[in-house]
Amino acid sequence: MAVGFDPYLGYLHRPRYGRPSLALDLMEPFRPILCDSVVISVLNTGEIQVSDFIRRGPAIGLKQEGRRKLLAAYERRMDDLVTHPIFGYTISYRRVLEVPTRLLARHLSGELPTYPPFCTR
Repeated sequence: MAVGFDPYLGYLHRPRYGRPSLALDLMEPFRPILCDSVVISVLNTGEIQVSDFIRRGPAIGLKQEGRRKLLAAYERRMDDLVTHPIFGYTISYRRVLEVPTRLLARHLSGELPTYPPFCTR
């Protein structure tokens, strides 16, 4: 919305009532970097234990304390600093998520010939 996009009109995820498809589309490349790495990290370090899960029939979910631990780990990850591969300055992952939206707006307006992907290495 900050750059003039409707977050509910995406190009990868089909529009559906109440689902911000464009926001999900822009988040997709960051899923392994942010979400998957946090889950793997909390499991590998033992920050989340088997006791943090609850089984209800065929489903398994996190207890309240497990959710708190996972969200705390995610917030720490979002505060991590990274050097942006295109611009060369250091920013948090929170800010990194905003940059692709602005780059997409510039690409669609014709300012940039291609949409530059975010690569960590």
